[in-house]
Amino acid sequence: MAFMQFLDRLIPYDTFLNDVASRVVRMLKTDKDDPEFVSQRKAYEMFGRRNVERWRKQGKVEPCKRPGRLEYRTADLRLLQRVKQDYFKNQDDDV
Repeated sequence: MAFMQFLDRLIPYDTFLNDVASRVVRMLKTDKDDPEFVSQRKAYEMFGRRNVERWRKQGKVEPCKRPGRLEYRTADLRLLQRVKQDYFKNQDDDV
């Protein structure tokens, strides 16, 4: 039997794989009805205005400029939503 070693424990590979698979399925179900792009207003509603503005300021997301509106790729916003934020890091340390 194969194991995955983490800093604090060993986990059987099958258990790790099943956990990852169930998480992927859950994400796919959550995201399946998302449009490819959302307007800036809708992005603010879905992810919070401060989050979207912070991600844009940090260069983590770029709006797509359309005539008369700004749109964001929904998949990019979902990814940023799922990343753990470190609010105590200096802005200069951000990648």
